[in-house]
Amino acid sequence: MAVPKKRTSKAKKGMRRSHDHVAKPNVIFCTCGEPTLPHRVCASCGTYKGRQMLAKADGE
Repeated sequence: MAVPKKRTSKAKKGMRRSHDHVAKPNVIFCTCGEPTLPHRVCASCGTYKGRQMLAKADGE
């Protein structure tokens, strides 16, 4: 079985792991001012690309 000859340094370990991070999702702001994900209907007002897609309930 192969065994490493030298210990991996913190710098080398960090360089190898540099692409393993979880990327933050892009956030855009709707016309109502709420942050939403791109290509999704706004959860607060129900609009997408300036058109009303979802009707909100009367109690809200």
